[in-house]
Amino acid sequence: MIGLKDICIDCTSPWTLAHWWAPVLGYVVRPHSEQDLATLRAAGFAGPEDDPAIAIDARDGVGLSIWFNRVPEPKQGKNRVHLDVYGDAVALVAQGALLLQRQPGWTVLADPEGNEFCVFPAHR
Repeated sequence: MIGLKDICIDCTSPWTLAHWWAPVLGYVVRPHSEQDLATLRAAGFAGPEDDPAIAIDARDGVGLSIWFNRVPEPKQGKNRVHLDVYGDAVALVAQGALLLQRQPGWTVLADPEGNEFCVFPAHR
């Protein structure tokens, strides 16, 4: 069987972006175990904030994990894949998102690193 495992987002600051996205999606940042921290230190990283790959997981443990992976280059051009979320676009802008475009029925925003995503009003 072949199936979708995770979603991965390239970024320059995995720690920052994971902590921004986790509450937007109702997820939590995956904690680092003592072994994780030891592995990071052995690789020359000071702590979890420097980890080049940070995961967020659904609060209830059901659903895909989303990984934020450090890449050396900044984002260039339009995303070829993006997330759609339910939420309040105005509140997300207040939390650091950038308003890109309003459409009838949804709003296009960008996260703090410029990754586009669409926000739809919450279920009624």
